[in-house]
Amino acid sequence: MSTLARKKLPIGIQTFADIIEGGYYYVDKTPLIHRQVEEGKYYFLSRPRRFGKSLLLDTLACLFEGREALFEGLYIHDKWEWQRRHPVIRLSFG
Repeated sequence: MSTLARKKLPIGIQTFADIIEGGYYYVDKTPLIHRQVEEGKYYFLSRPRRFGKSLLLDTLACLFEGREALFEGLYIHDKWEWQRRHPVIRLSFG
């Protein structure tokens, strides 16, 4: 029998920090985020409700704000310049 503690599913949690700090399951999509940031210019996010748009944007905000501790153990941790921080503006239309 395994003694490993099971992680929780992040149902209804929309902030990257809450998922990482709360010990929830997180599928590392930072390789895709890294590629988008490095290669992309403009993006239009058009997905149905509950498809993770808010979580993606919050993950990007944490990345650009330089919150390095949240990304330890993820793909992007060794590939990002953590000394460079970028201003983040959040607008809510909800």
